[in-house]
Amino acid sequence: MIPAPGDGWVRLSPRKLLLDPVKAVGQAVVPVVVALIGISQSDMRFWPAVLPLVVLGPIVLGALPWLTTHYRVTDTQIQVRSGILNKTTSTAPLDRVRSVDLEASLLHRVLGLQKVQVGTGVDDDRITLDALAAADAHALRTSLLGRRVAVPAAAPLDGAPQPADPLAAGPAPAYADVPVPPPAPAVPLAAIDWSWLRFAPFSLGRLVLLVGGLGLLSQVADELPIWNEDTATSAWEWLTQFAVVAIVLTLAVGGLTLWLVVSVAGYVLQWWGFRLAREHGSLHLTSGLLTTRSITVEEAKVRGVEVTEPVLLRLVGGAELSTLATGVEDGVTQVLPPCPRTVAVGVGEAVLDHRGPLTAPLVEHGPKARRRAWFRQLRNALDVIVLLAVGWWWFELTWWWLVALGGALLVAAVVVGEASYRHLGHALAGEHLVAGSGTLARVRTVLETDGIIGWVVAQSWWQRRIGLADLTATTAAGTERVVVRDVRLEVAVALADAATPGLLGDFVVTEPAREQV
Repeated sequence: MIPAPGDGWVRLSPRKLLLDPVKAVGQAVVPVVVALIGISQSDMRFWPAVLPLVVLGPIVLGALPWLTTHYRVTDTQIQVRSGILNKTTSTAPLDRVRSVDLEASLLHRVLGLQKVQVGTGVDDDRITLDALAAADAHALRTSLLGRRVAVPAAAPLDGAPQPADPLAAGPAPAYADVPVPPPAPAVPLAAIDWSWLRFAPFSLGRLVLLVGGLGLLSQVADELPIWNEDTATSAWEWLTQFAVVAIVLTLAVGGLTLWLVVSVAGYVLQWWGFRLAREHGSLHLTSGLLTTRSITVEEAKVRGVEVTEPVLLRLVGGAELSTLATGVEDGVTQVLPPCPRTVAVGVGEAVLDHRGPLTAPLVEHGPKARRRAWFRQLRNALDVIVLLAVGWWWFELTWWWLVALGGALLVAAVVVGEASYRHLGHALAGEHLVAGSGTLARVRTVLETDGIIGWVVAQSWWQRRIGLADLTATTAAGTERVVVRDVRLEVAVALADAATPGLLGDFVVTEPAREQV
């Protein structure tokens, strides 16, 4: 039950008494097993004392958070109190609530619970209620997001006392009965389309998990009873009975099949039930099969979007979309799964409420920027070739392999350098700064000019020699900067002045250079 404004402190759901002990047991499994193995190899007389600690310890530790955590919602704040010896009270003014995110792991869902995280846009600190009944969590989210708009509209009555300490006991101040318009209905922006599954194998984000799993398997493979020297020798002799080409094809097909299963399964688990909507002045994203997520990003804090097209995903016409916002964790929130580029662009324009920045042609940075992009990649390739040459000399291997591999690296460097140059570019589309970047992946970042708080023009020694510069727009959103790389110095200054008139008045160049922006 959600407490009404001014009510007393309320505990979390009693089902948290089942949640925390299970979580504590899960976290303690490894050290407990190690301890039991050590004890089993020593004197057995310690078992009667150890077993109660092993069983009762996690239960007691897991039950303490429920006993010591309370929360309440007043007319102006949400407050959470926790702790045993050191009491901690966290508060968030209702008019400062910027996001209310809901999350439910598989265990949460079995128990009918959800975790609520309330963000105020100040750093990454959040007020967390780990276990509320699902209905109460949704009601609390709706209430907090609704009051975020309603609280400023309520004005104190003349002469109504204002408590100096919001936490102090006493009657809440009287507020004028100002009518608040009902919230607008949710406007859907995107929903899962299972034809998008075709993009899952071309998104390599889950390749890290697969490599990590193989690495873990390699660490414990020596301890497996089915893996020893005799087994390895027998397996190799059996494989060598077949043609090498057949072995390679079999391994390739097996690896591809494994990747298809992992990528598609990961896509389904993460994006099951995906829905993106605009409601309560925020973008609301829900998704997840085993662990469900409900993420809120206040639109007033969204300063731009970023469309990313990884190299493989771009080959099949796919893209990903993220928002750049202030006051949210990491600043960058992915709001679309890998999907058709047209969908990413359409949703991005809906978020920006402006057409053009994601599709407008970018101003090219010229032949000097192209040579610099080539040189950067060729230098990296030469560094690798030098290291390989040292290894070849040390192990006294044939140099033909080094020549062939070095030639392939140089060709790849040229291709990558040309690709990175083609991704460069900039534009000023109305009230939005657009920057193109990326090496293999193509990235287009769109930032509202109102969100720019400063500019940094940087030149390396090589850039000064050829008249190029890196122009950085500093902002509180996203990664806190948007970089326009390898642009002519006079164009960089003119672009900054056009985006934020008057800020660089002392450095503005001539009008012809401004026209090149």
